Amino acid sequence: MSESQHDRKEQELTEEQQEELLQKYDAESNTRNLTGVAAQVVFFTLVAFSLFQLYTGAFGQYTAYIQRTVHLGFALVLIFLLFPATKKRSKSKVAWYDMILIALSIIVCGYWPVFYETVVQQIGGIDNTQMLIGGIAILLVLEASRRAVGLPITIIASLFLIYALFGPHMPGLFAHRGLSLAQLIDSMFFTTEGILGTPLQVSSTYIFLFLLFGAFLVKTGVGDYFNDLAISIAGKRTGGPAKVAIFSSALQGTISGSSVANTVTTGSYTIPMMRRLGYRRNFAGAVEAASSTGGQIMPPIMGAAAFLMIEFAGVPYWDIAKAALIPAILYFSGIWIMTHLEAKRMGLLGLPDDQIPNKKEILKKIHLLLPILVIVWLLFKGFSIERTALLGILATVVVSLVLKETRMTPRKFVDALTAGARTALGVAAATACAGIIVGVVTKTGLGLKMGNSLVNIAGSITSSVQTQLILTLIFTMITSIILGMGSPTTANYIITSTIALPAIIALNDTLPVAIPILAGHMFVFYFGIVADITPPVALAAFAATGISKGDPIRTGANASRLAIAAFIIPYMFVLQPELLMIDTTPMEITLILITAIAGMISIGAGMIGFWYRKLHWLERIISLAAGLLLIYPGGYSDIIGFVVFAIMLVIQLMSNRAHKKRMLTKTSG
Repeated sequence: MSESQHDRKEQELTEEQQEELLQKYDAESNTRNLTGVAAQVVFFTLVAFSLFQLYTGAFGQYTAYIQRTVHLGFALVLIFLLFPATKKRSKSKVAWYDMILIALSIIVCGYWPVFYETVVQQIGGIDNTQMLIGGIAILLVLEASRRAVGLPITIIASLFLIYALFGPHMPGLFAHRGLSLAQLIDSMFFTTEGILGTPLQVSSTYIFLFLLFGAFLVKTGVGDYFNDLAISIAGKRTGGPAKVAIFSSALQGTISGSSVANTVTTGSYTIPMMRRLGYRRNFAGAVEAASSTGGQIMPPIMGAAAFLMIEFAGVPYWDIAKAALIPAILYFSGIWIMTHLEAKRMGLLGLPDDQIPNKKEILKKIHLLLPILVIVWLLFKGFSIERTALLGILATVVVSLVLKETRMTPRKFVDALTAGARTALGVAAATACAGIIVGVVTKTGLGLKMGNSLVNIAGSITSSVQTQLILTLIFTMITSIILGMGSPTTANYIITSTIALPAIIALNDTLPVAIPILAGHMFVFYFGIVADITPPVALAAFAATGISKGDPIRTGANASRLAIAAFIIPYMFVLQPELLMIDTTPMEITLILITAIAGMISIGAGMIGFWYRKLHWLERIISLAAGLLLIYPGGYSDIIGFVVFAIMLVIQLMSNRAHKKRMLTKTSG
């Protein structure tokens, strides 16, 4: 069979195939398929988990220690019920040793609610019983994270624990006085600086409720509606299926906190569509991987890590969503532009009319978007995050009643409760494990030491403050991408903001104008996320190749090229925070957006090597340079960039017109 014949036979993935792909590339999806009593226990525990979170969200939380340990207890029990120790272990029954781990999880996490008064009034260090309880808690969190999140974060957390214990034996700058085993266990489980720290607090409040909101949205059929809406808007355009993937993934990203899950869910039908139209395997997979990864930086409902930023950066969520808007527009504009130019270069058209959904059907279900608009309005009006999520869930249930096919039946309601709790397991494990890292950094001052070391390295290379800043940003980018490889968004943001961000903050003492704290957090947030498409560990790209049958490394390289905006824009908004709408006027924002989109057109042409015709290598370099000047917010850079952009555009139009005239003459002759 020829490749073209094979391509025509490519079909969308079935639900079973999607599940198989997710289990292969997404640690959070590698769960058991239990039956009988075990399945019933899991079902009722998941429902109880969601009901507990809804109750505390609506009527007020318990004290910090009780709220977080109950949340952690539910997560640990469910992880040891659902996630096998290894992929080779039986997925049809719970192993005997997991029963022991479940019992230990209940004892350990039940200790705080039962003995709360005793522990909080205790003076001095922990006793032997508490030392045993705390030690077991650390081991349980590490094992749960390994199963539900992956090995990278578990290894990092373990290394940090070793660093805390053996501080005096560390070399030079990284040496510290060290912690005794009792001090380490005390800080990890009996204070709010370790496992029970800020990351788990955010997981047990904001994140869970928004994940539940996403689960309720899915049960109304909004995921399928996103797909149909994307096809109706972009399907008939040049290179239609690729643009459908971009549009649909941006929408799906508002309800999915995972790049891999988004890639598999949306890519199961967009990648075969792109292949049938004529896109190359590696390019088709790259479009979906890059778009799905960008879903997490798309306001108003960004990835779960954005909620962590509220606590870590001390900035209201509305300010975070507002700051992310222009970078997100540029990110998706860049992918859209490059897929358009690639389609023009290859002569690819859009989808035929018979594959475009009926517009009346699309308009009939437009009410499904109302809950998202409700969320935006509530955030804008300053409602608390918990209240916003709860009202969003209520709005979803009410809106679903409009049509029979979208109606939230009791069965769908319960399914949403279980789906939301399942989604939260990986986040709870990641935030608890990341709490270990944050706790060690707090106790040892490691973050400041690493920050100072990166700044010192940059200072040893150059004496220019501005060049030092650029070098420090590059070092921080590399650190963020490496630390983010193989970790989910929540975990990689916590790790990068704890370890890499101090380097940027440390520079503020030497800079004439300080870098806004939000710009620093957004910088590491972006590069932690793009690790999902950056080879060699590009999980979203690997998942996409499971559908496209392309080469993972080439797909990752193509995805990185398409997502070039994610590698450029963070530097721009650190240097010029106006891109984050910090201290700007509506007129300035409009100008920034226009020049930046023009810049993305120029960069896209340079990256693809095609505009209105094929570009020579020198034209590609000039296009890239003009694009960078246009994106950078500044009067002189905009003027120079715009002049070069205009000249390039005129040359392209003139040569394209001359080419058409030659073709017309040849045809008539």
